[in-house]
Amino acid sequence: MKFPESWLREHVTVAASRDELAARLTAIGLEVEEVTPLGEGLDGVVVAEILACEKHPEADRLQVCRVDAGGGTVQIVCGAPNARPGLKAPLATIGATLPGGIAIKAARLRGVESFGMLCSAKELGIDADASGLMELPADAPVGAPLATYLGLPDATIELKLTPNRADCFSVRGIAFDVAAALGAQVNPLDIAPAAVDSTDRVEVRLDAGADCPRYCGRVIEGIDPYAVSPLWLTERLKRSGLRPISLLVDVTNYVMLELGQPLHAFDRDTLRGPVGVRRARAGETLKLLDEREVTLDENFLLITDDDRPVALAGVMGGWDTRVTAGTTRVFLESAHFAPAAVIGRARKLGMHTDASHRFERGVDPTLPRQALERATALILEIAGGRAGPVSEAVLTGHLPQPAPVRLRRARLARILGVSVADAEVERILRALGLGVEVVADGWSVTPPPRRFDIAIEEDLIEEVVRIHGYDAIPTSKPAGELPLAVPSETRLDEGVLRRHLATRDFQEAICFAFLDQRVLDTWSLQAGAVALANPLSAELGVMRTALLPGLVEALRHNRARQQARVRLFELGRVFHAGDAAPVETRRIAAVACGTAAAEQWGEARREIDFYDLKGEVESLLALGGRAGGVRFVPASEPWLHPGRAAEVLRDGHRIGWVGHLHPALLKALDLDGEVVGFELDLDPIQARPLPQARPLSRFPSVRRDLAVVVPEATPWEALETSLRAALGEQLREVLVFDRYVGPGLEAGTKSLAMGLILQDVSRTLTDHDADRAMAAAVAAMERDCGARLRG
Repeated sequence: MKFPESWLREHVTVAASRDELAARLTAIGLEVEEVTPLGEGLDGVVVAEILACEKHPEADRLQVCRVDAGGGTVQIVCGAPNARPGLKAPLATIGATLPGGIAIKAARLRGVESFGMLCSAKELGIDADASGLMELPADAPVGAPLATYLGLPDATIELKLTPNRADCFSVRGIAFDVAAALGAQVNPLDIAPAAVDSTDRVEVRLDAGADCPRYCGRVIEGIDPYAVSPLWLTERLKRSGLRPISLLVDVTNYVMLELGQPLHAFDRDTLRGPVGVRRARAGETLKLLDEREVTLDENFLLITDDDRPVALAGVMGGWDTRVTAGTTRVFLESAHFAPAAVIGRARKLGMHTDASHRFERGVDPTLPRQALERATALILEIAGGRAGPVSEAVLTGHLPQPAPVRLRRARLARILGVSVADAEVERILRALGLGVEVVADGWSVTPPPRRFDIAIEEDLIEEVVRIHGYDAIPTSKPAGELPLAVPSETRLDEGVLRRHLATRDFQEAICFAFLDQRVLDTWSLQAGAVALANPLSAELGVMRTALLPGLVEALRHNRARQQARVRLFELGRVFHAGDAAPVETRRIAAVACGTAAAEQWGEARREIDFYDLKGEVESLLALGGRAGGVRFVPASEPWLHPGRAAEVLRDGHRIGWVGHLHPALLKALDLDGEVVGFELDLDPIQARPLPQARPLSRFPSVRRDLAVVVPEATPWEALETSLRAALGEQLREVLVFDRYVGPGLEAGTKSLAMGLILQDVSRTLTDHDADRAMAAAVAAMERDCGARLRG
């Protein structure tokens, strides 16, 4: 961010010298990269007007000029190519010394006397332009000291800002930090709404949701197309590193630098219909102001005119609707674009603009209306015209709302190691523009909308200490105390999962994260495997892509040592090749073989099967308090037994699988008997909602049983889903207590008997209620699953 010192001092009045100001800016985190003095030592330089020019008799490139310096006419020999009658330019009079050390005295050039020097901006130390004389406006007062006329001496200050300080990409934003650091207050900036003298307006439509929650626009007509930017405006732009272009563009740039809100001006005569904001469609093209035609995709945000793309939102305007030298009617845009909708878009097109630089980091969402009024006032003041009403569209629900942040007095002192007086804390926070409310243990602080970087208590502590001064913090040795981590209520601890599986007769195993490539080939799990550059051995040459191969190897090892019943689980990471580095995924897996229960007299011997492991998976998923949203669908992985394995889906997303291993795989691994296992991503299992208490119904439940005949291929899950959709919260529980196939049923069908438990939280259900619920249940199963009541 580059700006003139004088502009900053206009927004905040401080007595600090230039050097003190620069040092304080750096001390509060706004690193000053460079301070460039402007226009120092211009005593004796005045505004002059060239009255006449004649060719030098002895030099082709020199002219002999008669110049009015305000106190009389002097003769100047000049070689500038733009020297001409009527031009007003700086004149260094005899006795002046220019910033480069050039002493001005009477001289004879090729035999012609010269009594002074007409100067370029570079010779005066004002700008880098040395192509010709510095051209001053036609209304510049002849004879006036140039320094007074240009507001010199001055200096440009260039800051190296961190990405989180988006609020300091404006002069006024920096003023708040300066005011806080130097014990001052930011001067008020009163921007009165412009008088509405025109009825012309453009309708605005927002179709991009949170990407653009606020859009303001206004038509200004009757603008003088010959009006030029005044000197004070162009000088401020040049001292901020921007090249003046035209009045309308200069005004939008000026407001952007002053307030931090990018604006854009459209030629009103080129707009056909309502202005809208929407996402681009794949393959849409747009010709930009730099005359490049770009092809867009759905990630870009567009400004449209009757659905025609006219600008790339937050980046650059379009060529077809640009303002030109003949523009007399303009539609001025001032909008808020969310950082997520703009970030990376300009870079993707190989460009970088001042607007994208600000929108990517965050712009005050309350600023568009104020910036629009500021730009309107400048245009009307300089070029005349009539302002129309403001068209504003706002999606209130998508506007970012600053949330209060608690700053505790004790926490502030503990982090800083020094006590800061309450009055000083409040002064600092209020000077920075933050809303401060004193509470029992400290302060409740509401950041202004421009401060996207303040969200937690530590952010406020940082604000206090950087303004109070890091040099005021005493040097002390760390105490060495570590705070105890508070477990999150929204996340299950891994220990809970481990203990749960241990109580269900599983033992934890820890396997190598390295495998033999041949093992992955046997399992058909070699896709995305990461090979090691320096493996411990050839048998440990790749990172595992799944936990099951290692667990099954441990199971096989135990089976070879006369352990008929083995139940193992592991929590660990698997690895897959990524674009830049391997991608790690945390998973939980288990394998089992042998009997379902340990040998005993009270239960018949039964081999473990799919449903045993499915029950273990369901018990794990239920730990987070989210029993719903889980589905099991047939799996087709090559290492799984067809028809005896399933993928596990939670909320429609695949999180793992459960089932029997494929017989061909068991044969390749030299394992006899059935082996059942599951492997799940760990993060979805650990996530859980906060527990919420619900009242128990005081009214009795009603149970109704029914049996239906459905095709053999229809899973119970389909019937249950249909029932719950039809009966809603009134259906407390549904269970299957009988399955029948055989005589009395058609081939390819089965009978399922179920019990429906109905209950209401507000009243006792009557027989009529139960009969109506049963009718709805039968109708839903008939419609969704082809079921019919069994006679």
